[in-house]
Amino acid sequence: MALNQTGRYADLDLNEEDLIRDGKHVLVAYHMKPKAGFGGFVETAAHFAAESSTGTNVEVSTTDAFTRGVDAIVYEADESRELIKLAYPVELFDRNITDGRAMIASFLTLAIGNNQGMGDVEYAKMHDFYFPPEFLRLFDGPATTIADLWRVLERPHVDGGFIVGTIVKPKLGLRPRPFADACYDFWQGGDFIKNDEPQGNQTFAPMKETIPLVADALRRAQDETGEAKLFSANITADDPFEMIARGEYVLETFGEFADHVAFLVDGYVAGPTAITTARRRFPNQYLHYHRAGHGAVTSPQTQRGYTAFVHCKMARVQGASGIHTGTMSFGKMEGESSDKYTAYMIERDSADGPYFHQDWQGMNPTTSIISGGMNALRIPGFFSNLGHCNVIMTAGGGCYGHIDGAAAGARSMRQAAQCWQEDADPIEFARDHHEFARAFESFPHDAEQIFPGWRQKLALTA
Repeated sequence: MALNQTGRYADLDLNEEDLIRDGKHVLVAYHMKPKAGFGGFVETAAHFAAESSTGTNVEVSTTDAFTRGVDAIVYEADESRELIKLAYPVELFDRNITDGRAMIASFLTLAIGNNQGMGDVEYAKMHDFYFPPEFLRLFDGPATTIADLWRVLERPHVDGGFIVGTIVKPKLGLRPRPFADACYDFWQGGDFIKNDEPQGNQTFAPMKETIPLVADALRRAQDETGEAKLFSANITADDPFEMIARGEYVLETFGEFADHVAFLVDGYVAGPTAITTARRRFPNQYLHYHRAGHGAVTSPQTQRGYTAFVHCKMARVQGASGIHTGTMSFGKMEGESSDKYTAYMIERDSADGPYFHQDWQGMNPTTSIISGGMNALRIPGFFSNLGHCNVIMTAGGGCYGHIDGAAAGARSMRQAAQCWQEDADPIEFARDHHEFARAFESFPHDAEQIFPGWRQKLALTA
């Protein structure tokens, strides 16, 4: 049985508005359930707070008045909702010795550290957090934004609109020349290509053979279309020096078109060190945060860890220019239409989360990158739910699965966004937009599900 620590680590008389006004605490909301046979809800929550900060399972002689002043405190506990809220004094969190900045690694070490393995907790999951202004300013935030990509594409730097992207398919298994040829084909109609999360320097596609061919394909596609093109190169590695070497090689190879290059980092599996390495070493490049693997802790089926909302919010704090936010139930990935509030949190200067309102104090926004089973037919509904089209969408099968090829697939996506912007009926719109119409034939299962009777309406045959 754990030591009862409610007297020290719980104070349900604390007021959240006062804590926010004071600006001295990071606030974190969890869904928590005590394990049967242990203490009550508040008692377990207090033990949770102790393990998240200064506490131990026994009284120790080294605790002094100052130590007690930096305890994490449970200030709200609602057993009916399995909700607890903790206030962490900002002094608890580690700072760099080089520049005094804060770090997500320290935040996570406390906020989901020992408390995730406690014997008296059935489960606990972080659902939201709040950073006060003076603490928030100690984080990098994004150096570049989607506006930098819009400028390269020669669009307005405000509301520059939909960036049509893809992932070369198959995502693994192509040698350098077929990969570069697939890039060239897509760039005849689209804007943005990303390496997929496992692509990097495979023995059958060495980076130093693949990247020069991709850079050449970009140059040729730009010359032939008269349009700028974008490429997101995966520089993920365990070793920060390897990441830097990859990034420098990519920039050197693209040369005068270096500003057409984003750097993709697998931010969940490689962690905050990888994101910060890319953010600080290459501040002029768009930092593309791929969250491969996040479902291990963020899935609604997972009762420990943190939510996808929390993950995306942390990505903005660290400095991601864009992060994959899922397809909000419109693609193949797990998600809900309400996931749009995650997009609002990372793209706006002030937004509501599930438990806290966050003012970003002018920190640069992070763009939603939409990926996972999307195609032109799903786009009008997606944008109707989101309410705008200032996103990057990387549709692999949605482009390379188009009946007329990748370039036509890209054009069909662009036409689908136009259909939404004009508030047009998709069937009627398809009559005058060939690539969008052919998307119905390319993805007949989606067509029948989203637009029943489409064949008769479009007078198409199988």
